[in-house]
Amino acid sequence: MTRGIKATAAGGTLVALTLLAGSMSAAPAPAPPVGTDGRMVPVGLVSFDSCADALTELRAAAAASVGPYGFGGGWRTFSDRAALGAGDVAKGAEGRAAPTGAGAAPTGAAPEHSTTNNHEAGVDEPDLVKTDGRRIVTTTGGVLRVVDPASRRITGELDLTDGVERLHWTDQRLLLLGDRALVLTEAAGETTTGVASRIRGPIGDARLVLVDLSGAPRVLATYRIQGRTVDARLTGTTARVVVNSAPRLEFPFDRDGSDRERTARNRAVIARAGIGAWLPEYEWTAGTERRTGRIGCDRLSRPARMTGTSTLTVLSFDLATDRLGDGDPVGVVADASTVYGTATSLFLAGRRPVADTARLRPSTADEVTEIHQFDTAAPGRPRFVASGTVPGWLINQYALSEWDGHLRVATTTGDVWGGRQQGRTSESAVRVLRREGGSLVSAGMVGGLGRGERIYAVRYLGPVAYVVTFRQTDPLYSLDLTDPGAPRVTGELKITGYSGYLHPLPEGRLLGVGQEADARGRTQGVQVSLFDVREPGRPHRLDQWHLPRGWSGAEHDPHAFLYRPDSDLVALPVGGGIRLLRVGSDTVREIGEVTHPSTDRENRRTWSPVRRSLVVGDVLWTVSASGLRATDPTTARSVGWIATT
Repeated sequence: MTRGIKATAAGGTLVALTLLAGSMSAAPAPAPPVGTDGRMVPVGLVSFDSCADALTELRAAAAASVGPYGFGGGWRTFSDRAALGAGDVAKGAEGRAAPTGAGAAPTGAAPEHSTTNNHEAGVDEPDLVKTDGRRIVTTTGGVLRVVDPASRRITGELDLTDGVERLHWTDQRLLLLGDRALVLTEAAGETTTGVASRIRGPIGDARLVLVDLSGAPRVLATYRIQGRTVDARLTGTTARVVVNSAPRLEFPFDRDGSDRERTARNRAVIARAGIGAWLPEYEWTAGTERRTGRIGCDRLSRPARMTGTSTLTVLSFDLATDRLGDGDPVGVVADASTVYGTATSLFLAGRRPVADTARLRPSTADEVTEIHQFDTAAPGRPRFVASGTVPGWLINQYALSEWDGHLRVATTTGDVWGGRQQGRTSESAVRVLRREGGSLVSAGMVGGLGRGERIYAVRYLGPVAYVVTFRQTDPLYSLDLTDPGAPRVTGELKITGYSGYLHPLPEGRLLGVGQEADARGRTQGVQVSLFDVREPGRPHRLDQWHLPRGWSGAEHDPHAFLYRPDSDLVALPVGGGIRLLRVGSDTVREIGEVTHPSTDRENRRTWSPVRRSLVVGDVLWTVSASGLRATDPTTARSVGWIATT
C-alpha cells in the first residue's frame, strides 16, 4: 500500500487540483481502517455463510454499538448535520387551468429543452420536476401533474399521498423515461406484511410508484419497503434506488437505573431478536397482483467492520416495463448518506457509525467514510466491485469523481468547531483510490488544504479538481490529478466569502454560487462569482454579482441551478423567487426576478418559494407549490401562469 503524498497550502482558499488517473466475527474488527499516517486498510464485502451465521454476527455487532438510549444517541458530527443537511394560460387574469383529463404528450418533434442539472453525463437524478420538451411533469403538494408547455394547461393529475396528509407538505421526486414516471415517495403506519414500521419513527417506509403518462396519469405498479430512500439513479432504462433501513428493534423507553443498566436492557432486546429484524420486508403490486417478501440472507453482505445499526438495499427496476417486481435487491450491512453514479458504476458512501455511542463526542480517528462500489454497466442487479475507507467526511456527492479507472475523494478531517482555546484542527485532502481485488486503496493524496476550515464545494473536470474551503476567506484551490500517485496543488485564489456550488462554463471559466463575507467570515448575502481558470496556477475572479442578505438554495442543491450555454442564461432561486442572470465572457449581469404568489390552502395563505426553473423552447418555466409560471427569459416578463392550489 502506498503512502499518500502530502502538499501543504495556505488555509481559506479555492484550490484547483489536477489528478492523473490510471487503472483504477461478531464484533467490529479491532484494527482501525485508517492509520494515523493517512493510509487506508483494504476493506471488502463479505457474504454470510447462512442466516444463522448472519444473525450471530449482527447481534454481536449491534450489541457492541447500542447505548443506553439505543443506536446513534448523543453527539452528532458536522457530517451528520450536513447530510440531514428543489399571466393566465390565455391572456387575462391569473387563474387555475383545469385538467383536460388526457396526459399524453403531444406528437411531433420535441422542442429544445433543459434537463436536470445532474452530476454526471448519461446518469439522471430524481428531482421535483422533469421535462422531455413535450410535457412538464411536477410532483408538488403531494400531486403529480402533467403540463403541456405548448397550450400552457394542466393535462393530467394524480394524487400521490396515499392517505398520508403530511405528503401534501413534503417533497416527492421523480425519474422520467418516455411515458413512464417513477415517483419516490413514502408510506406511513403498518407495513403491508403486518410488521410495525419502526425504522425511522413516524417517517414511515419508502414507497415507489410507477406511473403511465401515455394518457391520463395512472398507477401501473407500486413498491414499498421498510426504510427511507437515500437516493436513486437512472442509466439507460434501469433505475437503481438506494434504501437505508434500521433494524426493527423496540428498546424499552424508561429512565430507571444507570446508563449501564439501560444498555444491558437494550442488549437483551438485541439478543432476543430474530434475523428478520435486520432484513427489510417489501411489498410490490402490479395491477391486481400483490406480492410480499423479505431481503434474503443470500443477498446480504457486510464490510470487514460493521455496527449492525443499518442495512443498505440497492433495488433495480426496468422502467421500460409495466411492473416493478421485487427490485432484485442487494443488501449491505452498512450506512450511507451519499449516492454517486456514473454510466458504469454506483458508489455508496457514508460515515461509519461510532461503535461506542456512550462517548459524547467521537475522536478524529472515528471520522471515517466507508465507500462501496458496484458495477452498473449492465442492466439489472448491480455487481459488487470493491469497498474502501478514507479519513474524514464528504460534503456531498460532488466530493466524489470516477475518472480513468480511479476514484477521487475530497474529505475534511479534524475539528471544525473548536473555540479559541481548543483551536480548529481541521484540514482537507483529496485522495485518489485504485482497485486492488475487492478493495479500494490509496494511490496518492494531497492534503493540508484549508487548515482550520472545511470544504464547501468541489468540482472535478477531467484531470483537474477545484476545491473551496472557508472559515473567514474563500480559498479556491486548483489541483492537478493527472498522476494518481502524485496529485498536487497548482494554484489558489483567496477572496472573501465562499462558493457552495461550482459549475463549469465554456472557455475555461467556472461559476461559483455562495455567500459574500466580511474579513471576519460573517456572511453578507448571496454572491455569484465568475472565475477564469484557464491557467491552473493563476485562477482569478472576473466578475461578481452580489445581493445583500440574500440566500440561494442552489448553494446546497445543484438541482435548483439552471445554466443554458446557448443563451448564457443562469437561473437560481434567491429568497422566494428566481433571479435571472446573463453570464458573458467576463461579466455577470442581472436580467430580473421571477416570483410566484403565495399558496392558498384551506383558506390559509402561506409563503410559496420558487424551487425550480427549466426551459422549453424559448420559454422559461418556474415551479413552486402554488403553480408554474411561463416567462420570457430575456426580459423576465411573465407570459403565463398556471395555478395548482
